[in-house]
Amino acid sequence: MELVACADPVKDARQAFAEEYGVPGTHRYYKQMLEKEDLDFVSICTWPRFHKDMVIAAANRGVKGILCEKPMAPTWGDAKALYQACVEKDVVLTFSHQRRLEPAFVRVKELANDGTIGQLLRIEGACPNLFDWGTHWSDMFFSYNNQEPAEWVIGQIDVSEDRQAYGVTLESCAVSWIRWKNGVEGLLTTGGTAGQGAYNRLVGTDGIIEIGAPDAPPIRVLSTKSSAWKAADYDDVVPEGGEMTLPILDLIDGVTTGREPELSGRKALQAAELIFATYESSRRRAKITLPLDVDDSALLAMIKKGMIGSGVKD
Repeated sequence: MELVACADPVKDARQAFAEEYGVPGTHRYYKQMLEKEDLDFVSICTWPRFHKDMVIAAANRGVKGILCEKPMAPTWGDAKALYQACVEKDVVLTFSHQRRLEPAFVRVKELANDGTIGQLLRIEGACPNLFDWGTHWSDMFFSYNNQEPAEWVIGQIDVSEDRQAYGVTLESCAVSWIRWKNGVEGLLTTGGTAGQGAYNRLVGTDGIIEIGAPDAPPIRVLSTKSSAWKAADYDDVVPEGGEMTLPILDLIDGVTTGREPELSGRKALQAAELIFATYESSRRRAKITLPLDVDDSALLAMIKKGMIGSGVKD
């Protein structure tokens, strides 16, 4: 690939980027760049509230592929809209859920599906919040479970302090329980309710896999055939390139071969639905059977109405 243009409204940032990477075309506004440059691919590295308009604008200009930063969008409706725009224009859309391409996580997926722990029963994750961090774990849950469609979500959120990521308000803590159509169950906990153990834990009929457990190897496996945890190696499980380069190569390969990229927009949309469905479950105080039938973010809507928030008293 050849990096031919960039757009940034901040002059100093724009010029510094162009100088560092030898970019010939610089623009203050992204729409100006899309109009004047002949682009095959666009990388959108902005905050979530800008994603919908930027993705749709790029798709309408006829680019072949778009790599967008996560999270997808502040609302479920915006996430669906930007994805659908790319479907209609036949543009390959991917998101930076790079955990799917990191060696340790690729190895865990292999172990979850090669019989090491028998039949997969439950997937667990813990992180600071649902929207920003949780999008990675929701996405990896689907990866471990081979993109099996989710059936329902039930959850609860708390907003007892003011927290934001990239301009979007977050919950203080949350619990999300997921059931997939193949019977696998998932538990994602965040903030003050986050689990104190591994980043991800996969439980099967014959064992357990943990990744990122404190004071433990990056990946460890406990099998019914063993009396102790054993470390699992993950050398040479992905091509060379690194977690920031491989998503770009994944997009290019998807465009040139026609295969669905590992980081496809369809997969990202599945992960986003779990997050917004957890918010909606808290609003309705009920289990949410998917597909999710609202377009807003229940979290943001409840805060706006004063139903929840750091300033709301019991």
